[in-house]
Amino acid sequence: MNKNHYAVIMAGGIGSRFWPMSRNLHPKQFIDVLGTGRTLIQATFDRFREFLPLENIYVITHIDYTQDVHTQLPELQPYQILSEPARRNTAPCIAYASNKIYASNPAATLIFSPADHLVVNTTKFAEVLQGALSVCEKQDIIMTLGILPTRPDTGYGYIQFIETEDKKTKYHKVKTFTEKPDLELARTFLQTGEFLWNSGIFIFSTKSILAALKNFLPDLQNDFLKIKKHYNTDTEYTKIVDLYEKSPNISIDYAVMEKAANVYVTPASFGWSDLGTWNSLYEQSPKDYHQNAIQGNLIVYESTGNVIKIDNNKLVVIKDINDLIIVDTNDVLLICSRNQEQSIRDIVADVRKLKGEQYV
Repeated sequence: MNKNHYAVIMAGGIGSRFWPMSRNLHPKQFIDVLGTGRTLIQATFDRFREFLPLENIYVITHIDYTQDVHTQLPELQPYQILSEPARRNTAPCIAYASNKIYASNPAATLIFSPADHLVVNTTKFAEVLQGALSVCEKQDIIMTLGILPTRPDTGYGYIQFIETEDKKTKYHKVKTFTEKPDLELARTFLQTGEFLWNSGIFIFSTKSILAALKNFLPDLQNDFLKIKKHYNTDTEYTKIVDLYEKSPNISIDYAVMEKAANVYVTPASFGWSDLGTWNSLYEQSPKDYHQNAIQGNLIVYESTGNVIKIDNNKLVVIKDINDLIIVDTNDVLLICSRNQEQSIRDIVADVRKLKGEQYV
């Protein structure tokens, strides 16, 4: 294994579109969403453990979840778990981890990956990422991983790339980024053959990303440079608290990826889903004879196309219902049409307003 290759697992999100299973105090990355016996963050860790040194796998998360990471990934040492005092999106998150790792190894090349994605073909995943690491450690480029689309999905961002003349090249210069399009535009994207789903997985050397941060977010990068001597000491978190108080809330996509001239994408296909919604869970789950994705103590009659998750031992009997999301936790029952899943975030906001924080 290459001692200069690292992975940073980003595990600070709330996952509100997976409510009521995913909650503020116990979000989806710490849940066994697929019923495999491993939580999503554990499965992500397992993938990287196959081809990276254990000591080179880091997790960055919100301070509220630091203990969850320690509990679920006991293999990690305290220095490998970075705690953010506030949610400031992915640019400060990536700046923090990149600066910290650079301070101890300036030759490091990094993968940044969300903690809550599904990967079916882990062997292919490792092959693609190892190839990207090899490219990025030799060239001053910022790489993103693009997923070959299988349908005109409106829940993903899209990356348009420029085809290179060399057909053997496994990466391409990025032309445009597009946030979640409407269905008609998504269909057009697929027809052109020039677009990939944006996986939110990034690969780059520490030198390349720190140079980009200095160029596009100079104040933020200078702040991280000022606390360099505090990394891996008892004063690190105190300095990070002060820094995050004035840190911008901005994504790495908007801050760097959409502006830098050296951004490339490598197309990949290894059975991927961001598991961002109940419908994405439905698509990736095993189904019964009537195409229901079910987990729990259930008896189902004359019902089709439902995603049902029962988190307790209660017997639930379903008859003559179709295309619903049904989630039963200890204190919340959600029943929602699958075609209205995008409204769940609004529902969570209403629950917070009307019923308080205990249910979110």
